[in-house]
Amino acid sequence: MYFEDRTDAGKRLANQLEKYKNQTCAVVALSDSAVLVGAQIAARLHCVLMLLLMEPIKVPGEPDPVAVINQDGGFSYNNMYSAGQLEELNMEYFGYIEEQKLDKLHVINALLGSGGIIRKDLLREHVVILVSDGLNSGLSLDAAADYLKPVHTQRLVIATPFASVSAVDRMHVLTDEIYCLNVLENYLDTNHYYENNQMPDHQTIISTIKEVVEQWNHPKVTAGRQAALLAPKGTP
Repeated sequence: MYFEDRTDAGKRLANQLEKYKNQTCAVVALSDSAVLVGAQIAARLHCVLMLLLMEPIKVPGEPDPVAVINQDGGFSYNNMYSAGQLEELNMEYFGYIEEQKLDKLHVINALLGSGGIIRKDLLREHVVILVSDGLNSGLSLDAAADYLKPVHTQRLVIATPFASVSAVDRMHVLTDEIYCLNVLENYLDTNHYYENNQMPDHQTIISTIKEVVEQWNHPKVTAGRQAALLAPKGTP
């Protein structure tokens, strides 16, 4: 399955998530590019949109990241590597990995300074919908799960246009509900599945999030959402 762009993918996922409209939901994008997907879902569900910043940790000679670090400093290993492989890489590259952690946190802090947006108080007791624009592994899910550990949520949902078999296996472990439009046995580069891969810069991404939040907080939307939540079950 191919998509015109990430907006197209977001609209298709939003169609499947209609049951969460006007519920206490929060959409959390797992990357800048995922914001373009998540914006369509958040707009359809009338809920807040956030971005969880994370950076991959790589070592020389390995094509895939060995780990990822999130904006709170949470560190998650890539489950595509075996415990033995990770132990060997840690022994060989311990100092390098520690240096990478500091460097990546510096990158994240720079992005946060320009407007990173996520609030744990708007995640508590909510249905949290994690959104990706494509998952080759479960690494970003592990990072998100680590970030959400201290937050009590109603339900954890993952929505992605496509994912590898190994990523889907990880979804079953970490989330309560899965919305994946296509499972790929041979996952190519994420951009391969989009006809249009033009991406705005980070500041434009942050502006997109703020626009969704402003619409979500608009008095008419807020009043309508509250009325829907307070209506007796079965009320149209």
